[in-house]
Amino acid sequence: MASKHRVVVGLSGGVDSAVSAWLLKQQGHEVVGLFMKNWEDDDDGEHCTSRQDWLDAASVADVIGIDVEHVNFAAEYKDRVFAEFLREYEAGRTPNPDILCNAEIKFKAFLDHALRLGAEKIATGHYARVRAVEATSGRVLDDEAAARLPAEALRHELLKGVDPGKDQSYFLHRLTQAQLARALFPVGHLHKSEVRRLAAEIGLPNARKKDSTGICFIGERPFREFLQRYLHGTPGPIVDDQGREIGRHVGLSFYTLGQRQGLGIGGVRGRDEAAQGVHAPWFVARKDVPRNVLWAVQGHDHPWLQSSWLRADDASWIAGAPPAPGRYAAKTRYRQADAPCTLVAPEGGTAAFELRFEEPQWAVTPGQSAVLYDGEVCLGGGVIHAAQATERPLPCDPTEAANRAPRRRSAPRAACGPA
Repeated sequence: MASKHRVVVGLSGGVDSAVSAWLLKQQGHEVVGLFMKNWEDDDDGEHCTSRQDWLDAASVADVIGIDVEHVNFAAEYKDRVFAEFLREYEAGRTPNPDILCNAEIKFKAFLDHALRLGAEKIATGHYARVRAVEATSGRVLDDEAAARLPAEALRHELLKGVDPGKDQSYFLHRLTQAQLARALFPVGHLHKSEVRRLAAEIGLPNARKKDSTGICFIGERPFREFLQRYLHGTPGPIVDDQGREIGRHVGLSFYTLGQRQGLGIGGVRGRDEAAQGVHAPWFVARKDVPRNVLWAVQGHDHPWLQSSWLRADDASWIAGAPPAPGRYAAKTRYRQADAPCTLVAPEGGTAAFELRFEEPQWAVTPGQSAVLYDGEVCLGGGVIHAAQATERPLPCDPTEAANRAPRRRSAPRAACGPA
C-alpha cells in the first residue's frame, strides 16, 4: 500500500488544482490547501482575478473538506521573477516568466512555506508526472519500492503529462532533484476532459471555470500596454531584408521574433510581392539593439526565420548533470512539437550547450527556453542565447539607408545585398 503523506496543495482557484486536491484526499493523504497571491500592483479586479480566484479556492476547499491558507508571495515574485523579466525585455530578449515562477516561487517559496507547515509533499495542478528510479540501474520504482530505499539511492525523473495538448513539463524543466522528490502532480496522468468530468461529478463550484491564459499578473490586458508602464522604449526604424525602411517601431522591447500582429506595416508590399500584386504577411525577424533597428521579413518561410542550430546558456539539468551528447528531441517554445536534434557537448563543463536540428526551427527566440527530451522524459534545458537566424550577417547598416531615404516606403533599394 502506498505511503500516506501530509500534502500541501497549491490551490489556484482553477479546476486542475481543485481536482488535484480531491484526488489526493481520495487516496488517503492529509491534505491542506494553500492559495498564493503573487501580484499586488493594480490589483483592481479589471485584469487581475486574484480576489475571485481566492473565493473560488476557498469554495473548493469547503466542498472537498480541507483547510486552506492564504499566503502572500508578492514581494518574492517581484524580486525573483518580475525584476528579471524586465531586465530581459530591456536587453531585447523575450523571457518566459512562468518558468522562473515555477522554479523560484511555486517550488521554492511555496515549498519552504509548506515544509514549515509540516508538509512531506507539495502538489500542484500541472500536467506533468514524476517517477522514481534506482540511481545506479535506472530501474523504475513504484512508491513502495522507492520508500524502502535511502534518498541517495534514488533519482527522480520529470515526465510529460499524458494529455499531449496540456503537457506542462516545458515550464517545469528547471526543477531540481530536491524539488521533484517533494512534488506530486495528481492530474498528470489524466486528460483535461477527464479533469472537467471529475470536477462536475464531484460538484466543484469551478468545474466550468475558464482556464487561465498567459502570464498570471498580466491577465487579459494588452501585453504592450502593460509593458509600457515599466519600460520606456525608443522609437526607431522597421527595416526589410534589403535595408529599406518600411515603418517605425515604438521600442524594441515591445516586439518578439516571429511576431505578426501590431507592426503597422500590413499593407506594405515587398519587392517581389509588389510586382505580383500580392500582400504577404510581415514577421519580426531580428532585433538590432545597438542600432535600435527592427528587421521584418515577408512570408512565414523566409530564411531569416529558420534556424538549424541554437546556443543556450544558464542550463539546468534535472538529473543534476548534463546528459551525454547525442540524439534527442527539443522544444524551443511551449506547444511546439518535439523536434529531433543532436546535443553537442558543452565546452569545459560550462552551463552552455548547442542543439543542431534535423529540420530548421521557426523563429527561435533569445530569452526563451530550449528544453530537451528523451522520449517522455524531460531532461532539462537552458535559455536560448543565439540561433542561426539571429547570427546571420545583416545586409547593410539600416540606419545609414534610412537616413538616405527617411520614411519613404517606395525608396530605391539601399546599396547593399541580401544576407
